Amino acid sequence: MKFLVRMDVHPPLDMPAEEFDKIKATEKEYSQQLQREGVWPEIWRVVGEYSNYSIFEVRDNDHLHEVLQGLPLFPYMDIEVTPLAKHPSDIK
Repeated sequence: MKFLVRMDVHPPLDMPAEEFDKIKATEKEYSQQLQREGVWPEIWRVVGEYSNYSIFEVRDNDHLHEVLQGLPLFPYMDIEVTPLAKHPSDIK
C-alpha cells in the first residue's frame, strides 16, 4: 500500500541544541535504513519549512503506523496521511 505523508516538525523551544542534533542524527539513520529497504522510497523537503512530503510503501495501515511511531522525531511532529491508489491514466 502506498501513502503520501506530510510531516511537520515542531521541536520544543527549550530543548538544548545538542540534544536535538542527536535526535536528528538518529532520525537520519532510521529514515535512510527505511529508504534502503524500499519502505520509504521518496522524501521531498518543503521549501522554507521544517516539513517534508514522503511516499511510503508498506504492508498495511498498521505497518505505516509502526514505521511513523518509530521516528525519533515523532513526538515533535504533526503528521497528515493520505492513502494513494493507482490513477487510471497512469501509463506505467
